[in-house]
Amino acid sequence: MTSSPAPQAASVPVPFRPGLEGVPATQSAICDIDGIRGLLTYRGYPLEQLAANSTFLETAYLLIWGELPTIFQLRDFEQEVQMHRRVSFRIRDMMKCFPAGGHPMDALQASAASLGLFYSRRALDDPQYVFDAVVRLIAKIPTMVAAFQLIRKGQDPIQPRDDLAYSANFLYMLTEREPDPIAARIFDRCLILHAEHSLNASTFSARVTASTLTDPYAVVASAVGTLAGPLHGGANEDVLEMLEEIGTVDAVESWLDQAIKARKKIMGFGHREYKVKDPRAVILQKLAEDLFLRFGHDAMYDVARRLEEVAADRLGPKGIYPNVDFYSGLVYRKLGIPRDLFTPIFAIARTAGWLAHWREQLGANRIYRPTQIYTGSGERAWLPLESRPAVV
Repeated sequence: MTSSPAPQAASVPVPFRPGLEGVPATQSAICDIDGIRGLLTYRGYPLEQLAANSTFLETAYLLIWGELPTIFQLRDFEQEVQMHRRVSFRIRDMMKCFPAGGHPMDALQASAASLGLFYSRRALDDPQYVFDAVVRLIAKIPTMVAAFQLIRKGQDPIQPRDDLAYSANFLYMLTEREPDPIAARIFDRCLILHAEHSLNASTFSARVTASTLTDPYAVVASAVGTLAGPLHGGANEDVLEMLEEIGTVDAVESWLDQAIKARKKIMGFGHREYKVKDPRAVILQKLAEDLFLRFGHDAMYDVARRLEEVAADRLGPKGIYPNVDFYSGLVYRKLGIPRDLFTPIFAIARTAGWLAHWREQLGANRIYRPTQIYTGSGERAWLPLESRPAVV
């Protein structure tokens, strides 16, 4: 007698979460966030320790390869990055064809993607290929950002200087002046703060692209395109505009009350992960104060501090506090960086995190293919053109 097949278990509907909020999409050993206590670690190391003691290239090495480098590993990595800072004249010529009024993030996305044409060999199982790709992207992204800034001003790009460290060299290429050592160190610490932050939108984009086993240049280009959106990478520009709109310390309280009443978004406040002040904002505030001691005060900082004080009373009970964008724009402005380069600088730093997730994705890859909840029409019969009802 033939036994009947076992009954199939009824499928359990998966709840829909807009924006995948709270839905685990991967397992990762790169970054950990404790949003209740305001803690952020890279590979287990507290961000505060890295910002105080490390350099961006050392932190990038940690993120990408999982451990702090030895003195010899760091020296070799720094030398390799230094040797690969220059970009092909063909990429510079391509950038000269970009419209001067185009946004630097669009220029960066196109330029990053173009690297795949110059290094088209794809050998994702070859450790040397992976190392070389990491070096090229870490080295060349800053050069391309600085090059477009000068090209759109009608000037030729400045070649990198081999005697300058990573951050000092970028500021030199950008401003045509060798930076003050304090400014260069503060900028380097800013890059550390922005290097990684778990599975945010651009990092998720990078992992989805990486899961198709395309080349790492396409992975970074896709992440740059995602970071360009105003809900992700551009908020620090909006913070400065908000502070300028408020204008003075005395106007803060009334401005904030009106903004809350009108349900207006307070730029630089609130984060999906943190219910306390973003630990990166704490460090950035101190960096801003260090810059002001060296190069002069910025009156907008007083407006920002007062806004934070008043907002703590109005918004703090809801778990809304300053995030990483609140003070970073003030730091970049004091460093003489144009406002529309704030997000490309974010991309320079976050390239380290994107590449770390690229390597991790390759280690246990499965292409991303989430499901959906269909909300369209039921099955319908096709109608000839003359039989279709007129649309009013």
